[in-house]
Amino acid sequence: MDALDWQILSTLQDDGRLTVTQLAERVGLSVSPCHRRLRALETEGIITGYRAMLDAQRLGFGFETLLFVTLEAANHTTIPLFEAAVSGLPNVILAQRLIGETDYLLRVVTRDLAAFQQLYDEQLSALPGVRRLTTTLVMKSVVPERMLPLAR
Repeated sequence: MDALDWQILSTLQDDGRLTVTQLAERVGLSVSPCHRRLRALETEGIITGYRAMLDAQRLGFGFETLLFVTLEAANHTTIPLFEAAVSGLPNVILAQRLIGETDYLLRVVTRDLAAFQQLYDEQLSALPGVRRLTTTLVMKSVVPERMLPLAR
């Protein structure tokens, strides 16, 4: 990757809705070379997709929790079963495997406490291999999901 690739990535992070023509203008390339570079970045898996950032609160998902999961045994049998099951829960909007005392961190959104309690009782506590769930309520997002710091 060269400086132009980094500039393309940075520009797209700021505005993923740009047309190839607009992107080319902003990074100082003609359309064809810009398009080739863009396709190469996508093919290489550096650009993994495009999406709109949504306001969860305004869409009625006002209850957010962080759920720390400890497995009975983190082994080659339990891990794939747990990860497949948690991947199928749409209210889990982030799942990260951790190193340390806790095995996973889940970010969970629901409409309210009652919806979270139902999700917890019926699905989260029934995830394969779970020994302990520890829940922390999110009071406020201070630093929302942000772009990667691509400045070089």
